[in-house]
Amino acid sequence: MNILTGHFNTPYHSAPFNSIKNEDYLPAFKELIQKSEEEINTIVNNPEAPTFENVIEALAYSGEQLDVVSNIFFNLNSAETSDELQQIAQEVSPILTEYSSKISQNEALFNKIKKVYDEKEKYNLNEEQEMLLNETYKGFVRSGALLNEEDKEKLKKISMDLSLKSLQFGQNVLASTNNYFKHITNKEDLAGIPDAILEQYAEEAKERNLEGWVVTLQYPSYIPFMTYAENRELRKEIALANGKKSFDGGEFDNQNLIKELLALKQQKAELLGHSNYADYVLEERMAKSPSKVIDFLNELLVKAKPYADKEIEELKSLAKADGIDEMQSYDHAFYAEKLRKAKFDLNDEELKPYFPLYQVQDAVFGLANQLFGLTFEEKNDIPKYHEDVKVYEVKENGDYKSLLYVDYFPRKGKRAGAWMTSYKNQYKKEGENSRPHISIVCNFSKPTKDTPSLLTFQEVTTLFHEFGHALHGMLANTQYPTLSGTSVKWDFVELPSQFLENFCYEPEFLKTFAKHYKTGETLPDEKIEKIEHSKNFMEGYQTLRQIGFGLLDMNYHTKVKELENKTVKEFEDEYTKATQLYPSNPETAMSPSFSHIFQGGYSAGYYSYKWAEVLDADAFHYFKENGIFNPEIAAKYKVLLSSGGTKDPMELYKSFRGSEPKVESLLKRAFG
Repeated sequence: MNILTGHFNTPYHSAPFNSIKNEDYLPAFKELIQKSEEEINTIVNNPEAPTFENVIEALAYSGEQLDVVSNIFFNLNSAETSDELQQIAQEVSPILTEYSSKISQNEALFNKIKKVYDEKEKYNLNEEQEMLLNETYKGFVRSGALLNEEDKEKLKKISMDLSLKSLQFGQNVLASTNNYFKHITNKEDLAGIPDAILEQYAEEAKERNLEGWVVTLQYPSYIPFMTYAENRELRKEIALANGKKSFDGGEFDNQNLIKELLALKQQKAELLGHSNYADYVLEERMAKSPSKVIDFLNELLVKAKPYADKEIEELKSLAKADGIDEMQSYDHAFYAEKLRKAKFDLNDEELKPYFPLYQVQDAVFGLANQLFGLTFEEKNDIPKYHEDVKVYEVKENGDYKSLLYVDYFPRKGKRAGAWMTSYKNQYKKEGENSRPHISIVCNFSKPTKDTPSLLTFQEVTTLFHEFGHALHGMLANTQYPTLSGTSVKWDFVELPSQFLENFCYEPEFLKTFAKHYKTGETLPDEKIEKIEHSKNFMEGYQTLRQIGFGLLDMNYHTKVKELENKTVKEFEDEYTKATQLYPSNPETAMSPSFSHIFQGGYSAGYYSYKWAEVLDADAFHYFKENGIFNPEIAAKYKVLLSSGGTKDPMELYKSFRGSEPKVESLLKRAFG
């Protein structure tokens, strides 16, 4: 029997990682798709009149095991992939796309849904049930249920092509990232780089059976090099390699794929009655329309640009003193670090000893306990997919609440960045509250034989960010799996993550955990003060960078016709021009590795980071006014987190805050 298709005989029915073989996946997907299709047929062939229970509710609970196996497979394909898994992904993706198209275009099923939807007044539905009904109906319409047969077929093919091409995009970026490394044998070339980072580079060389040091394009290797290396030529070389990822005309080039993906999205939008893909996406977001997003980003741009220009002038005067007449983007991190040190006498390397990874993790666990009453206990009897992974049982008032997997260190088979994901959703059924299994995946520096994993302050905020998402998942308390946890409007999803980052800058909280890993000494007050003051360091630059990504994304998804006569590089330069603070290099482009919008779920949604910053600044301001650990406000915020997608996000926010979020909260926090 296939291990993936039956009941998992593991604690909390967790993923049986230690028993799964790669050859289990394809047969499991095929069997579970068939089982899910039988569940759909049962709904369709039910001779009784359609009701909310026998159609909408039955559909919400269908395909549970298929969802679990999909989560296991695709999460592993991001966190612990291999050539074999990538090959399986290429086979599985079209099968799954075909399956979901089959359901969304099942006319008999849609007719039943429509009947319940048209007669909803006769059902005494509560708020969550009404949301489920509306979302189900809209979901089918947005998937083509009202199209004729010919257009349904077209949509099905487009969806399949999109799923394969976006998968290919991500695989190309990963391969392109892994393909490059810089082998350095002369220690003088590494002047300026702190010892702990040099140790990391030496270990990387050793793993490759090389003498000396190796720098890669993985973030924990790349970012410190750009920040500290005094050798400008080497900084340029490595920055160029990073900027050429999937943009060098080679085997892993993504330029044509970008055009193909955007053309397919445009076709999909037009088929479904929208003028462009951004229109289609934003219909289901808080922002509602591309024009509202563009106005929002441009309003921020006008406010932030003078601050960004001033910041860059400061950096240029530092560079000029070093004989650099024209600063380039590959000089930015180096001189920003110099300026930060001059202004705040603060650098990552002197802060890192105060932030050993598991001490920071204990702090975020403690915060979750203080605000929401959660406790975390490491479990060694739950299967894991890699020895680096740890698993925690999460409890609330002694009752089991969730499993939390944490996976912190870079590996060859893990994509870059940090993310939260789930292996199993929360839902209630037949009197039982089925609890979620949540995972956080990061890329922090590994411990060495002499030193634990030490985090930069930015990595501390990254851990809090992902843990904020994890809380959204762990605290979920809804009836239906499709409305649970992070299943909310996309421009609302970053509120919990960005909100939690604010605590990292609060002195009273920082003092509880920022302690030197050797001496136990608490981070000195003057350094805490500097962290607080440095919070908005380069905020203008960072804001413009995020606005640039948001504008580029929005223009890609509203002006795809323009791209027919332009290169990706020309298009990118044109629509990021207003936010560019350094000269564009003809050899580099970021779009071909912009996985957020071409592989992840941020198509026409990248603006949501900034949108959610307004929400998080406003929400935290509420805490600040009343005490950052205020139990009453924490209780109201917990309701917001546990409600998932059961209510309109603006209504949910207003019931927590008492008013709509104010853009001024963000501007005040960012620029004083």
